[in-house]
Amino acid sequence: MQDYLLPRYKVLRDADQCVRCGVCERSCSNEVHKVDEELGRVIANHRACVNCQRCVVMCPTQALAITRWPQVGNGSNNWTLGAMQDIAKQAQTGAVLLSSMGNPQPYPLYWDHLLLNASQVTNPSIDPLREPMETRVLLGSRPDALKVDECGRRVMSKMPPQIKLDVPLMFSAMSFGSISLNTQKALAMAAEELGTYFNTGEGGLHKDLECYGEHAVVQVASGRFGVDARYLNAGAMVEIKIGQGAKPGIGGHLPGEKINEEVSQTRMIPRGTDAISPAPHHDIYSIEDLRQLIYSLKEATRYEKPVAVKIAAVHNASAIASGMARAGADVIVLDGFRGGTGAAPLRIRDNVGIPLELALAAVDQRLCDEGIRSKVSLVAAGSIRNSADVVRAVALGADAVYCASAALIALGCHQCQDCASGRCNWGIATQRPELTRRLNPEIAAERVVNLVRAWNHEIQEMMGGMGINAIDSLRGNRLMLRGVGLSDKEREILGVKHAGE
Repeated sequence: MQDYLLPRYKVLRDADQCVRCGVCERSCSNEVHKVDEELGRVIANHRACVNCQRCVVMCPTQALAITRWPQVGNGSNNWTLGAMQDIAKQAQTGAVLLSSMGNPQPYPLYWDHLLLNASQVTNPSIDPLREPMETRVLLGSRPDALKVDECGRRVMSKMPPQIKLDVPLMFSAMSFGSISLNTQKALAMAAEELGTYFNTGEGGLHKDLECYGEHAVVQVASGRFGVDARYLNAGAMVEIKIGQGAKPGIGGHLPGEKINEEVSQTRMIPRGTDAISPAPHHDIYSIEDLRQLIYSLKEATRYEKPVAVKIAAVHNASAIASGMARAGADVIVLDGFRGGTGAAPLRIRDNVGIPLELALAAVDQRLCDEGIRSKVSLVAAGSIRNSADVVRAVALGADAVYCASAALIALGCHQCQDCASGRCNWGIATQRPELTRRLNPEIAAERVVNLVRAWNHEIQEMMGGMGINAIDSLRGNRLMLRGVGLSDKEREILGVKHAGE
């Protein structure tokens, strides 16, 4: 069939700088570059380029650059070039359009409309270099009241299971299969070094990572891949995945070409077969059903581990979260519509769900209004880009945040949105041995540790500027936020005043 699709990107090569060393050809798993000895130059297959930037970074003479294909649109705000290219692609393939990573559409980024307040004289700021700053977080349910001994020194109440984070950040769910073992190992090593946790995703826990179990959150999703009693007891916390921000209301799909022998053994499925997660859990059709699963998991782990429930940010998330808290969840995870993914239907990713900021504020307020906020912890996820986003999320009501895309970017990811192909040139979202070996887990872990430590230092600086010395005092403290460029309704949902008030 005739291909009407235009290339997405164009490879720009400086002929004077290029020495035909072949590094670009060896770096690219998409076979974009080819050293042609007969022509005496390097030629490019522009149509195959996904803009992963590997060749640009590795070129020893800096002879390469990637740009968008210089095609002029027809001037229509309705029938844009992108919209017509999508139609041409489906007309050629008859398939659902798939894409990876987060929603790129120009919806409002509420983080960028929230400014942090600061202390001046009456409530002086704190110097985090000279004064102690507490950024540790405990996740899990809390008792309604504490009983102490007569001296008031020893807690007599039996505390529910909790996990302790030395930094208010964990690494979000990315399964072995969607990402390489080296990537997951790097995150596990970083989590251990930082005193936090990595999430296994729905792909089970590889045997080589069992030694990092004390820093693992093990996930139970609708496909139940890799789930057994040993797996549940291997981690520090169990997370039930109901929904995901990048694809609310639908299940998951890992292509069979990514299911090699190791992934097959870890997920407990046949090699080379597609791993399909159903849209619903087939044993959960009500809050009562969810409660039964929560307590089944608590029973399986001897009531020693907190159980979290993850949902996508949707319009009625606050009502759902209220039911989850009453059903026995110890932690509620909210995943916003900008959250990344290894693969999702394009239309779902770009059109379903709501911004994390609005859902987080609504859920926190609902739980406070119902007097049950202390029963659960809240974790915010979905495009946490920097330390200021962490501070804003906590001020809107989160106890801690999950981040995934930022950690992958620290490892070399350039958000080329081609994860589903399995040809990740950075060795991150692939199972090809020649590509996975490009990622050294020790070096990668060091980069992630550097990133989080830098963020934690910045968090302490921002807290100090607010006159706050403990992150618990920031949680839900929306007086520390001011809105700019927001409507009255948006500020009402977020619970923040306008700048200047």
